[in-house]
Amino acid sequence: MSPFTTRILDIRTGRTETVTDLTAACEDFLVEAAAGRDGLLNVFVPHATAGVAVLETGAGSDDDLLAALRDLLPADDRWRHRHGSPGHGRDHVLPAIVPPHATLPVVGGRLSLGTWQSVCLVDTNKDNPDRQVRLSFLG
Repeated sequence: MSPFTTRILDIRTGRTETVTDLTAACEDFLVEAAAGRDGLLNVFVPHATAGVAVLETGAGSDDDLLAALRDLLPADDRWRHRHGSPGHGRDHVLPAIVPPHATLPVVGGRLSLGTWQSVCLVDTNKDNPDRQVRLSFLG
């Protein structure tokens, strides 16, 4: 069993701002990659306009995050980066606030998350409906 294993997930986020829960896909990957071992899972988004967040989903926190990002990074004409749809420059600032990666503990082959924590892809870019997420296990 290799101490390092990686897989690419292809995610369709569509043309709206989204928070996509990746937790089940991470767990599925770890069944094979970790095979019961301890280690670290790195989740990385190779895009300049998306990020990875660990937060509660399903109880409104994911919508609250998108609302907070809209308040903090309005989709208007203030941005110097101006290609794409109006306000697209804000999408390029997003990874400075919601980083494009997270490294998470794996114990006994399973993610060691808190009770309400989920691993999520955060995508505010309406111009790019297709995303990749790289999952890498080191253990």
